[in-house]
Amino acid sequence: MSTPAPGAVLRGAVDLSSLRNRPDPRSDAAAPADGQTPASRLVFDVTDADFGQVLELSRTVPVVVDLWAEWCGPCKQLSPVLEKLVNELGGRLVLAKVDVDANPQLAQSFRAQSIPLVVALVAGQPVQLFTGAVPEAQVREVFAQLLQLAAQHGVTGTVPTGDAPTDAEADAPALPPLHQAAFDAIEAGDYDAAGRAYEQALTENPRDEDAKAGLAQVHLLSRVQHLDLAAARAAAAAGPHDVEAQFAVADLDLAGGHVDDAFGRLLDLFAALPTDERAPVRERLLELFGVVGDTDPRVIRARGRLASLLF
Repeated sequence: MSTPAPGAVLRGAVDLSSLRNRPDPRSDAAAPADGQTPASRLVFDVTDADFGQVLELSRTVPVVVDLWAEWCGPCKQLSPVLEKLVNELGGRLVLAKVDVDANPQLAQSFRAQSIPLVVALVAGQPVQLFTGAVPEAQVREVFAQLLQLAAQHGVTGTVPTGDAPTDAEADAPALPPLHQAAFDAIEAGDYDAAGRAYEQALTENPRDEDAKAGLAQVHLLSRVQHLDLAAARAAAAAGPHDVEAQFAVADLDLAGGHVDDAFGRLLDLFAALPTDERAPVRERLLELFGVVGDTDPRVIRARGRLASLLF
């Protein structure tokens, strides 16, 4: 079976069906009040009435949805961070802002029991991101993982910003040729070609940390592209000590942004296995650490637990 829809992580928790049957998104009735369509800018407000446009837009470019309210202090802390990072990505993501007080149907559909609540839409399906005012570094990492997930499902479009490049963008150094080749291959969904490019970069420079991280990401994307989430979870539940079954769910969790769940699953498996069967689990953990980044607090915590299990 094919890769699970991104919304599988929220299936049963979010019901957007009532929002799909809106007027044609090209009609005046469905247009935002200011006359701009969502595709004409990167950050925009949406309502219960025009959310159908956002669902359609998510088939082209990933949409981050920020559920907020005027009275919510943490929302006011988080919103500028979301807007800054979305703008930095230059049209690869867009941000739809939902005032939950003014749009009760959307608040109910997303089960917004606590705000700020940030979710995403990929190909019309919801993907849980996080709740609360999280640090900028964590938001940046979540957005990177969202772009990877979107690429798995062929959602790799961009929204034209109409802005001239900033001085920083104009002065930014180009990627090394092999890294650029790998990036282009990932964008095209050709993970084998991307892997070969990163492997060649490491052959030429074994200390190329960016290539190491890129290769780990490509391996992850390649492994999950044909997995079925429901089937993988069922197999893992049936075989708690089945290494391959646990690997599959951990990979899917990481690709879907559930980093702590992925690490926790593998650390629990490592602890439960006999000492002479632990090596593959440790190797997979180290690979996934490389995907997330050694300085990420979640990696640091997981490394600490792994060390405690080793000694």
